[in-house]
Amino acid sequence: MYKKPTKAIITDAGFASRYLPITKTIPKAMLPLGNRPIMQFVVEECAEAGIEEIIIVATHEGKPIYEDYFNNSVNRIRKQLASQGKEDRYAPIQQVLDFPKIVVIEQDPAYPYGNGSPIASARPFINDDEAFVVAYSDDVVFGSSDMKTLIESYERHPDAKAIIISQEMPREVLDKYGIIRLKDEAAMTLDNIVEKPAIEDAPSNLTSYGRYLLTPEVFAHLDPKNTGLDGELWTVDAITKMAESGEVYVERTKGEWMTTGDPKNYFMAHLKYTLDNDDFGDEIRNFVNNYKEN
Repeated sequence: MYKKPTKAIITDAGFASRYLPITKTIPKAMLPLGNRPIMQFVVEECAEAGIEEIIIVATHEGKPIYEDYFNNSVNRIRKQLASQGKEDRYAPIQQVLDFPKIVVIEQDPAYPYGNGSPIASARPFINDDEAFVVAYSDDVVFGSSDMKTLIESYERHPDAKAIIISQEMPREVLDKYGIIRLKDEAAMTLDNIVEKPAIEDAPSNLTSYGRYLLTPEVFAHLDPKNTGLDGELWTVDAITKMAESGEVYVERTKGEWMTTGDPKNYFMAHLKYTLDNDDFGDEIRNFVNNYKEN
């Protein structure tokens, strides 16, 4: 029994090699969806869930960029806007400044490469008696807060070692993702996650992605000695280990998950955000339709 989560870990500590050269200067999660970076969408998801402290795990180069974005009040811009009678344009900046407490840290260089290493790097910020939530910053969720869904699930399942979010995917793409095998379909408990199975071997149509509620027990498995595929430290390996000794629950997202992990999928996520925008979505849709006709 652990305390309900009040802390979130958001990871963006990789080199994003598929985005080079832009990511040699700008962290991948600082790429925009509209006028907000991807990272802000994830932070907003945490805020909606009532999270009180957010730990962003970044690269050495990314750390000062995130610190500036979430803490710099740019008073010179505020004063200039005020002098022009455009104070309302400062409101989006104030929204950023009003987010819950945000701490930015670097990934511990002693850890191997892998998506589990940023989580392990944030261990000093997690108390032994509290559960916490984790988000990968290249996963965006439209229409709902997965973080809120995780915390509500934990209130129903206080025995959980962990809780993961899933989304149903079409059969033809199941070989591109980690696919969930359930131990008990009625209880929605995890057996394991099969990484990129052959379509005919997929144990379900439920895809796992980067939204988790974890307990401190995970840190025993996020050990540099426990590397897996390609010599990397994998979060799903640690979660699978916890499922061997207790219950890991699976929840379906109430929104729509899209990855921004590569330029093609980033463009599709950006297009969805744009087309759904009340202010200019119809204009963009008309532009796209006219372009197709020409």
